[in-house]
Amino acid sequence: MLQLAAFSLILSTIHMLVPHHWLPLALLARSEKWNRKQTVQLSVIVSSAHALSTMILGIIIGIIGMEAARKMGEFTEWFAPLLLILFGVIYVSLGDHHSHDDSVKLKTHSFSRIITSLSVAMFFSPCLEVETFYFTAGTFGWRGILLVSVIYLFVTVSGITALTLSGKKTMERFQLHFLEHYEKKITGVILIVLGILSYFVKF
Repeated sequence: MLQLAAFSLILSTIHMLVPHHWLPLALLARSEKWNRKQTVQLSVIVSSAHALSTMILGIIIGIIGMEAARKMGEFTEWFAPLLLILFGVIYVSLGDHHSHDDSVKLKTHSFSRIITSLSVAMFFSPCLEVETFYFTAGTFGWRGILLVSVIYLFVTVSGITALTLSGKKTMERFQLHFLEHYEKKITGVILIVLGILSYFVKF
């Protein structure tokens, strides 16, 4: 379980750091001249919608992994790591196109309508990179699925909110722009490494 928690934290952090998750929110808050409270509300609600859809799909995948572990215990010991590695290879080979819709055209400056529009857009853009790991979580049973969900939700919401508040200065200071262009390749490499470690390292 410690291994699962550590890997979940790594994937969730990489996912949260990608600029196109938080930069549009920061720029929007700045252009609309929203105060700190409104910016926090925007970030928490929109990131929660994104995390919720990812978790719903992930739980379904986790249940499949859980049932597979019950019926084919030895099989899942190598299949789950292999699945991570295969998805990692796929992501490395993919072009660096963004999977989330950041370009929601807003026809109104209503605070509530902007939040609703962004939340709907992000709800229907679950993070597929994280979903693969839910199969591995399912082999640990409901505790594994719950652990991954809690870590992912906390890191996503708190991280995106913090980065949105710091805004454009954060990206310039830490030079995170390269993540936006190489997100899939970085995620793919991480999935491959996690797949290898999850097979050979047990802790």
